[in-house]
Amino acid sequence: MSNDAAGRETRFIVLLAALVALGPLSIDGYLPGLPDLAGDLRASAAATQLTITACLAGLAIGQLIAGPLSDIYGRRRPLLAGLALYTIASALCAVAPDVRTFVGLRLVQGVGGAFGIVIANAMVRDRTSGTRTARLFSALTLITGLAPVFAPVLGGQLLRVTAWPGIFVGLAVLGAVMLAASAAGLPEIRSSASRQPLLVVVGQLLGDRVFTGYVLANGLVFAAMFAYISGSPFVLQEIHGLSPQQYSAVFAVNAAGLIAAAQISGRLVARAGARVLLLAGLLGATAGGTTVLAAVLTRAPLPVLLIGLFVLVSSVGLVMPNAAALALADHGGHAGSAAALLGFSQFMIGGALAPLAGAGGATDALPMGIIVAVLPALALLTLGVLTRSMPDERTRRLASQGPAGHRRPRGPIADEPASSESGQRLANRRRPRLDVGPDVLPAQAAE
Repeated sequence: MSNDAAGRETRFIVLLAALVALGPLSIDGYLPGLPDLAGDLRASAAATQLTITACLAGLAIGQLIAGPLSDIYGRRRPLLAGLALYTIASALCAVAPDVRTFVGLRLVQGVGGAFGIVIANAMVRDRTSGTRTARLFSALTLITGLAPVFAPVLGGQLLRVTAWPGIFVGLAVLGAVMLAASAAGLPEIRSSASRQPLLVVVGQLLGDRVFTGYVLANGLVFAAMFAYISGSPFVLQEIHGLSPQQYSAVFAVNAAGLIAAAQISGRLVARAGARVLLLAGLLGATAGGTTVLAAVLTRAPLPVLLIGLFVLVSSVGLVMPNAAALALADHGGHAGSAAALLGFSQFMIGGALAPLAGAGGATDALPMGIIVAVLPALALLTLGVLTRSMPDERTRRLASQGPAGHRRPRGPIADEPASSESGQRLANRRRPRLDVGPDVLPAQAAE
């Protein structure tokens, strides 16, 4: 690759990373200013928490809007429209006169930010294939892990020189910069490939049990991490007596584990394959969640609980990039819609199940322990049941059928003892799609 081409590729990846970071920055960047916000807008604690929920809902709903639009009209125009919406909503948040208006604007801000997330993921599938897709998703997972850790820190530093509205002015400036960068440096890499109605496309995707298996496995593990995020402050601080500073250190160590796992995944995927790494991540998350539950039930020392949480969160770094790459592998024609369902499932499953972690109140860790143990195990079971037939197997089965779906006579592989040649063919048949194939596809300028 020439230096010029390498530079373009680097700029492209940096742009995708910034788009993916918009969501976490929008959710977590203003958390240090929540008490002042509640006072200035005369809002109750419940109404203040609703400002977070509204943004999460916008991020979930916006992905369902952005994905299909980007499949129909290309990636560029919907992305620019979404970034413009995000920039305007962020600026208006800074001057919201009351909490109701602020909640509504946060919903719109989330919708605009969702365009960046889902279209960034779709562009990964547009530009890459095979192990390259999984490696690039691993790089984006690095941003997903870093942004929630550093967003409150950045917000806290801004509060040294400004009040909470200044954080939203900063988000508006970031949105404007992203809009300008995308308008200047992002060519249309995909033309209108599909004009099927949204419900038809969604039905086709959800009717693919392999795709659905990867989406559900990813969403269930993501929900377990959400349960950890929502439940661990009470478990570690109220029950085990950690100070806020100590809790922040634990949170940072776990985030570092997730980031390290994602980077290890990117380095190993060409050798081990995305499905193997995904299974390793699910097994690790199940082991970590089970350790957490056992520590809660037996009242084990705090280090046992911390080890379980570290293994659980770190394993997410193996699950997310590989589940995304495998889910999108067979759906290049509807990559935007497929990425939208992938992201929507994360926020919806996580948002629905994570609050259960606090069902026992601030002094009972059992609900969190049950959730983080059950969800990864359920994800592992779901993957095993729904993805037994891999993409390459389905392709070969379709190729073995004649006109009008009549099946051609089967070869001797299933009926004869395996010779070395037939055994190799059978091994190839069972190999996951992302273990083979080209590393990079050309940009699909006119698919």
